[in-house]
Amino acid sequence: MRISVLPAPRFSHRSRALAALSSLSLLAGCASLPSSGPTAAEIQRGTRDQNEMGFRIVDIDGPLVNAIGARDAAADAAQPTLSSLARAGRNDVVGPGDTLSIGIYEVGVSLFGSSGGAGGVMDPSARAQTFPEVVVDRNGAVKLPYVGRLEVAGHTTSEIQGMIEHGLRGKSQSPQALVSIKTNIASTVYVAGDVRSPGRFTLSLQRERLLDAIAMAGGASNSAEDTIVRFNRADRWLEERLGRIRAGAADDLVLTPGDRVELIKRPRSFIALGATGKVSQIAFETGDVSLAEAVARSGGPADSVADPSAVFLFRYDPAKPGDQEKPIIYRLNMLQPASYFLSQRFAVRDKDVIYIANAGANRPAKMVSIINQLFSPFVAARAITR
Repeated sequence: MRISVLPAPRFSHRSRALAALSSLSLLAGCASLPSSGPTAAEIQRGTRDQNEMGFRIVDIDGPLVNAIGARDAAADAAQPTLSSLARAGRNDVVGPGDTLSIGIYEVGVSLFGSSGGAGGVMDPSARAQTFPEVVVDRNGAVKLPYVGRLEVAGHTTSEIQGMIEHGLRGKSQSPQALVSIKTNIASTVYVAGDVRSPGRFTLSLQRERLLDAIAMAGGASNSAEDTIVRFNRADRWLEERLGRIRAGAADDLVLTPGDRVELIKRPRSFIALGATGKVSQIAFETGDVSLAEAVARSGGPADSVADPSAVFLFRYDPAKPGDQEKPIIYRLNMLQPASYFLSQRFAVRDKDVIYIANAGANRPAKMVSIINQLFSPFVAARAITR
């Protein structure tokens, strides 16, 4: 058997020149290499060149964190809460649409039944006449025989009993009335939206609160931090995050008839981009999230490609309270030990964008890697043929 060996490839001066030109062209195109985003220098350059939006970069330091914290606290204090809707109300009175059960008891001569005993002797025993379903009309009134029309809306059952007995005086001997609410429509609240069992719920004399009504509806379908409570009372309504309402607190309103509660899913999240371990949209899941927690949830700066001195947070922020919001970029330098303390006090807001910049040395390193990939086949072929 004869084994033929191929001669080692020889590169002419022309091929070597072409390879060199290719390398130069690749180096020239270094700026267009794949990247997860701009470097810190490019972001800074963007604030100077073609900055129609007028955004600027602000370094996160102690005075800035204190100023933002004070401004956020003032904004929260100025924001109306559910406690501003508190009012006195009664849930033990009759209203339009209620169904009443009315019983009238008489002694001796009866308006509603026979009063004669055996042999025409007066029977002194009490007699009863029951009206099991008396519906209160939309004007809040009922009509009974021998009594006439009674305005019962806004009155308790005890007060209605007195009204009936007063109307029968002089017509019946010692009349007594017993009134109860068979179907309660007026003293109800409505719970709808993202709850497990929406519906209308009757209020009792225990004076249920907002969280009680949500519990009667089976509770929220989503986490409290992802749920907004929209509360409607009369012609006013307010929204507040369910996770901020504490049982028995001022925002846990005592319910009054006609209140409407709607639970709406509205999760808060921030976006992590750039040279990070996890590029994604991340939900808060808890009440508040600091910048340190947000960076940790995103996986932190990637060791091989990130610039830890250039962690940027993009958001719209007013320059002063009451001003129109403007785009602003906050920068955190994680190479400074103090930044780790500051980032724990810097609160992330809903829809903030956190970007970890690429290190400036990434692109030359990628260029070297590409050149190695291009020439490694030739190097391997020469090694085999030797």
